[in-house]
Amino acid sequence: MTNDTWTLGDRTIRRLGFGAMRLPLADDRDAAAGVLRRAVDLGADHIDTAAFYFRNGLAANDLIRDAALGPEITIATKVGPARAPDDPYPTGQLPTDALRGEVERNLRELGRDRLDLVYLRPGGIDVPTEDSIAERFEVLAALRDEGLIRHLGVSHVTLPQLEEARSIAPVVAVQNRFDVSQPADTAMLAVCERDGIAYVPYFPLGGFGLPDDPRVAKVAARVGATVPQVLLAGLLALSPAALAIPGTSSVAHLEENMGAADVVLTGADMAELA
Repeated sequence: MTNDTWTLGDRTIRRLGFGAMRLPLADDRDAAAGVLRRAVDLGADHIDTAAFYFRNGLAANDLIRDAALGPEITIATKVGPARAPDDPYPTGQLPTDALRGEVERNLRELGRDRLDLVYLRPGGIDVPTEDSIAERFEVLAALRDEGLIRHLGVSHVTLPQLEEARSIAPVVAVQNRFDVSQPADTAMLAVCERDGIAYVPYFPLGGFGLPDDPRVAKVAARVGATVPQVLLAGLLALSPAALAIPGTSSVAHLEENMGAADVVLTGADMAELA
């Protein structure tokens, strides 16, 4: 992978990182810790998490804190969604006046004095809303001014919402749904590339299951890679602003995903994927 790093504000990170959403699905704390350690060993220095990533008595933030990752590891989190303990996914939004408490919760759970990157995520799991995010983003901007947050991002947003946020404080990253088999957010990606904003898709491998896409399978067979590796390599080849944060609770799957950094796709491969 050429141009394998990205400058995120004052930090330089590798474009292939690790998403912690699935980490609580590990068999136990030791297994989860092994996945995190192996991710760092393989070069992942950008870990994406959230306080609402928990399952089966395990919470991603707690697992990351217990792994005692060094300050050179950039940890991104997101705030905004509300998730009850018995709900499998967030089903609502925290009130605006609860956002400070959610940032403080992330600081406690991660054992850090300052959060490297905090995304404001409005809306649910469907298409982004058209609602204003100004009031909520202003809360995070104030916490940034206080020194509790290093950098700000937005997630699951429209272009007008991105511009609204940027009118309040600098935005260094956008996290929207995207994968090369269903690239519906290309306008946002183009703006991020133009303006030097990291574009960090969630579900870069298609969501809760790999896409059944013959184009991806054909390219994978031709280049001697797996479908997940082609999806990740294709994303990284699509734009220098694109970062990938695939997640897993398995060391074997982690090693497969991180192997995408060594997959070289030609212009013809990318044209076929498109």
